[in-house]
Amino acid sequence: MRLSPLLIALGLTASTLAGPSLASQAKGDDAIDARSVALVAQGSEALAAGDLVAADNAFETALVLDPRNRAAYVAMAKVAIEQQLYGQAIRLTRKALTIEPTDRAALAVQGEAYAALGANAKAEANLARLERICAADCAEQGVIEAAIERGPVTVMAANDNDAEATTDN
Repeated sequence: MRLSPLLIALGLTASTLAGPSLASQAKGDDAIDARSVALVAQGSEALAAGDLVAADNAFETALVLDPRNRAAYVAMAKVAIEQQLYGQAIRLTRKALTIEPTDRAALAVQGEAYAALGANAKAEANLARLERICAADCAEQGVIEAAIERGPVTVMAANDNDAEATTDN
């Protein structure tokens, strides 16, 4: 009985001392690796220049260095859209949205991919989520609205070109 107040005091002291150290560790863990951020910037430059292979390689390397880098997932999804790989773009943005459900860029790219596939209901759901997130109109809303307006993308199969070549003979 005499030890109870002493043990309670020691327990309270230990819990208050452990709190700040745990908080500082968590804050340090949330930071994205600087090398990963630099690779996303490098990949974005390659994407802007039209070099999809170099861009994709840089983004994949960025994710190897830090799999929590949402920007790398979104950037890889943009590359997938350029390659008309809309399902892959949706999967990549889903990973970014798992990390941060209100990532406006991920919602916009995912909505664009949905619209390209003709899944307007899902694209409009992303648009509604953006309307709730953005206090005023944001540029990401325009991306989805433009994609819905363009409509689904028709992808020409590689075999169609082969069939035309064989009928000419």
